Amino acid sequence: MREVPYPTVLKPYGRALVELARTREEIVCLSGDLTRQCEVDLFQDVFPQRFVHAGMAEANMMSMAGALAREGLQPWVHTFGVFATRRPYDQIVNAIAYPNLPVRIVGFMPGISTPGGPSHQAIEDVAIMRALPNMTVIDVADAVEIEQVVPQISDLPGPVYLRLKRGEIPVVFDDDHEFRVGAGQQVVAGTEIALLTSGMMLPATLQAAAELRAHGIDAGVTNLPTIKPFDRAAVLAAVQGARGAVTVENHSVIGGLGSSVAEVLAENGAGVPLRRIGLRDTFAEGSKSGPYLFEKYGLSVREIIRTAWELAGRTDPAPEARAPETESGEYAPV
Repeated sequence: MREVPYPTVLKPYGRALVELARTREEIVCLSGDLTRQCEVDLFQDVFPQRFVHAGMAEANMMSMAGALAREGLQPWVHTFGVFATRRPYDQIVNAIAYPNLPVRIVGFMPGISTPGGPSHQAIEDVAIMRALPNMTVIDVADAVEIEQVVPQISDLPGPVYLRLKRGEIPVVFDDDHEFRVGAGQQVVAGTEIALLTSGMMLPATLQAAAELRAHGIDAGVTNLPTIKPFDRAAVLAAVQGARGAVTVENHSVIGGLGSSVAEVLAENGAGVPLRRIGLRDTFAEGSKSGPYLFEKYGLSVREIIRTAWELAGRTDPAPEARAPETESGEYAPV
């Protein structure tokens, strides 16, 4: 893996979808009036005849996608995560998930990565999509995983919800990283404290693990990008012999990654103490700064270190996270 601060790229998803569509003529692209913001202006430029402006009518867009899928096409639907899940949920259930149709729903700007307040913050999208029968739910971490996930989910049966960060996308993994739908991966070995994460919280978790290891705590990191189907074996392997486990997610602690891990531990009698880092059953406020929200609501390197420190039984003050300075085109976790 690369070192923090990470280099960034723009529109890796948009480019990957265009490349896939060159060889898959059944792919059509739908946009909920957020075309440039969801990177599919690239698709519109190359394949205008396969592009649908659905407007700010997300429920209708989901019904359209279901109808297109029934005609043998593969619709890829794009808007912000909150508008892709909370607003059109009934249409997703009845027009897409229940008939088990191959619609790919792509929700950008997850959790509190937007400073736009409760109306724009998808803090429960994983929970509600995970609850749907037939739905695959994926929350990838970086540009490398984005480039690999796009062609992989095109071949999956049934619907998929893909959760993506918007804007400058970090490159965390090296080119030899292998993403597989349904598979977790221990990316940092460690046996004392198991840190389990997904999506855009991976960089913060990696930095926290490095600080913990520098202060004598053997912290491992497991990346779990597929929330459903969930890699139970990877979770059990990560916590084997550990003093405790910490889940880290850009989402409510209810119903998402933390709940998924808790279910695995309970159902297998793992007996490992668990702490969950995420939104603690609250809506987040609006802000001019995304990083401010991550600090305020405890989705930060500092909070991961503090939680793991206490779980490891340390009674002295937890170390402070070192905040790397970034230049233009670089990304560092909060």
